[in-house]
Order: sequence, then C-alpha cells, then structure tokens
Amino acid sequence: MVQHQHLIQLVTESNPQSQLFADYLRQQLECQVAILSPSSTGKPRETDHTLILLDADHMHDAAMQGWQSHAAERPGTALATFNLRDENHAVETLSCLHLQGVFYRDDSLPNICKGLRTLQDGHLWMSRPLMGRMLEFYRRHQINAYRPACGLTQRELEIIGLLGSGASNMEIADRLFVSEHTVKSHLYNIFKKIDVHNRLQAVNWARQNLGAPPPIAKKRPSATNYQRPEKS
Repeated sequence: MVQHQHLIQLVTESNPQSQLFADYLRQQLECQVAILSPSSTGKPRETDHTLILLDADHMHDAAMQGWQSHAAERPGTALATFNLRDENHAVETLSCLHLQGVFYRDDSLPNICKGLRTLQDGHLWMSRPLMGRMLEFYRRHQINAYRPACGLTQRELEIIGLLGSGASNMEIADRLFVSEHTVKSHLYNIFKKIDVHNRLQAVNWARQNLGAPPPIAKKRPSATNYQRPEKS
C-alpha cells in the first residue's frame, strides 16, 4: 500500500524563530516542512499533498497572489495563511485570496497543528463566525453581479479583476488576447467610471465590490492555435 507523502511549504523569512516553528511542525505532524522565502521562485519536488502556508507578517498582497497562482497550477495543493491579526484582517485577506485555512497570531501551537491536520485531510480550517462573514460577503457580491457595477462593461470587469490579482498590463493583455494599448485604454475608462486615480485605489475598490480575483494564467496559446480578432 502506497503511503501519501505530505509536505508543508512554510513561506516566511528564514530566522531562528521560523526554524523552531518548522522543527515543531515536523515533530508534531511527522511530515516534511520546507521554509521558502516569500520572493522564492524555486519549486521543491512535488509530493502527493502539499500545503502552502503564507506568513501574513512578511508578505504583501502581490506576493501572496503570486503564491496563489503557483498553488492553482498544482493539483492537490492547499493554500493557507498564518499570523493574521484578527478576524477583520482575515476577512480582508480572504477577499483577495482563495484560502482553505487561516491562523491568527494568538493561536496556540497545538491548535495550529490541529488545523494543519484538518487541511491535510482536505477540509477547511476557519471559525464559524468568519465563515458566516464570508458567506455574507459573497452573497452581496452575487447580488451585485446581477446589476451593472458603476457602468463597467464585462471586459472592464475582467480587467479590473485581473488588476486585483497583481497582473501587469502585459499579463492582462496576454490573458485576454488584446494589445497592451487596449488594456491601457480600458484602465483609463475604468478609473473614470469608479472615480479612482491609480491602480492601488482601483484594486481596493475591486476588493470591496467584486470579491477575490482569479489566479493569473501563466501560459499563452501557441502560435498554431486560432487567434480570435481583438475585441475592445
């Protein structure tokens, strides 16, 4: 009988404290634990089940979005975060990331291990009050989906969603098969419609009104594939 191999990728700054945390997890969970820098681009060898654990104390939104895209490309990979300040911080983080679990700064080590075991078994790990708040959050967005959002077109909604995932203009152009100039034109119109002046303000607006953005697609279709005409 083949035994499934578990791996925890602890994405945080490497220091004595994180080393002690990793050692504790190895002993308690009896699995591999690798410490990776938030800016790391390396990919450790694949295992049957991988849990990526992001340190909210040492990562900005764009870095977290990058790791979310990385997790989305790997079947059997779960994504969670730890060191969240409180429930409000958790709601803010969940509004821009698709997470299976959240852990707070004041969580005890035994409780963190209990949560990690639950995630390794394929279940969610978050409190009922938090899940209730997120259900209400997504309910509001579902209602908003049935009416125009500040007059934005479907293409503009797609672009602002990708903007919230940390995508550059070129990445948005690649994803939507349009030119970078077209993306810039759409962004100019979007900023006017939602009354913002820069990308950061637009991302904050999207979080409040559109929910979590999708992971960024990494690959563009090959040149042999049929290319549909560009649509603005």
